[in-house]
Amino acid sequence: MAVSTPLPSFDQHERPPRDKITACIHCGLCLDKCPTYRVLGTEMDSPRGRVYLIKAVDDARLQMTPNFVTHMSQCLDCRACETACPSHVHFGDLMEMARGQIERQLPRPWPQRLLRRVVFQELFPHPQRLALLFRGVQWYQRSGLQRLVRELQILDLFPGVLKRLEANLPTHLPRPFTRSVPATLPGAAPVTRRVGFFTGCVMDGLFPEVHHASARVLQANGCTLWVAGQQTCCGALHMHAGEREQARALARRNIAAFEQQPLDAIVNNAAGCGAQLKSYGALLAEEPAFAARAAQFSAKVQDITACLAQEPLRGPLGSVPKRVAYDDPCHLLHAQRIRQQPRALLQGIPGLQLVPVTDADFCCGAAGIYNITHHELSMRILARKMAHILAAQPEVIATGNPGCMLQLRTGVQQAGLSIPVVHPIELLDASYQAAARE
Repeated sequence: MAVSTPLPSFDQHERPPRDKITACIHCGLCLDKCPTYRVLGTEMDSPRGRVYLIKAVDDARLQMTPNFVTHMSQCLDCRACETACPSHVHFGDLMEMARGQIERQLPRPWPQRLLRRVVFQELFPHPQRLALLFRGVQWYQRSGLQRLVRELQILDLFPGVLKRLEANLPTHLPRPFTRSVPATLPGAAPVTRRVGFFTGCVMDGLFPEVHHASARVLQANGCTLWVAGQQTCCGALHMHAGEREQARALARRNIAAFEQQPLDAIVNNAAGCGAQLKSYGALLAEEPAFAARAAQFSAKVQDITACLAQEPLRGPLGSVPKRVAYDDPCHLLHAQRIRQQPRALLQGIPGLQLVPVTDADFCCGAAGIYNITHHELSMRILARKMAHILAAQPEVIATGNPGCMLQLRTGVQQAGLSIPVVHPIELLDASYQAAARE
């Protein structure tokens, strides 16, 4: 009889902290805010249930079985439970540490190992390789090949993940922001702040127009921007996927890149990136060479809406007569606790009507690459989100994260509509441009 290899439990390397596990009092106030619990209705797919599973493994009453792995992987890591939790359970930390244990101790099938190596080690940490990939996508779109592939439904012959990736591409990829501007962009007089501008990877390649709008608005409000040439991916996708050592390596590179200039702030316009950049202090707290530097770095990180909210906006602002539905990115609201600043900026635009959206704080289902790895569940979560947004009858949808923008554009497309999905800063930039025309 063959003897099965025993499944592992947590080891001592970055074990989920016991005090964070036991902070959960199992009250259940998180259940209604959890997207997977609302869709699946199973206790083990709720924050309370997942904490119970983590505690069972920590107590050695349970091993890291395939069911345990499934319940951990189905979490969107949206952290809405943290906002709802009266005990202030750091659920995001528990989830990411549990996933780190899984990745280090449970071997994946070789096709998954190969794909993860390509994505997390060979692609995202290397801006030049990403730029080459985006140039290939540009050629694919501009040559007419994309139209031909879609008309002939060629992607139906390939794995579904490839078709979903292709479907999520913006309709047109312009030149990346970092290849279009100098390293320093002077602010309008009087200059009050010198800020480092974090460009990221996905936002720079897929949404350079958001970066250009952000730069123009910051410059108009007296900020001189410095674009660090050696910056790289923030590491958020790596952390969510349990690739913690790779996330640390990226953090060190970004800290070293932004230390080259004296800066008042490090500004970003992507909710997921901002949350990860603010976590560098905790991520590198045990490294003597980086602990203090990481803490200083994280203390300077600001979402662009929070940065602009520190001083009254400089005018003039022109009219943008649109009904706008604002949807909260999870890692802006729940991880960074930024709710009012983007709404205040939008409400300050002449002619713009900010319409209320039911459950605007509920996840859209994007969650990094969750809409690719858990596509069906992601689409069920998106359907709920779109029903609430469309009930508000907006002319424009605004949200502050690239993954959310792609996901909501998918929802609009599935509904057969043509509502633009933009970043809030694009609307503020449109207001400045309208004033210039007037």
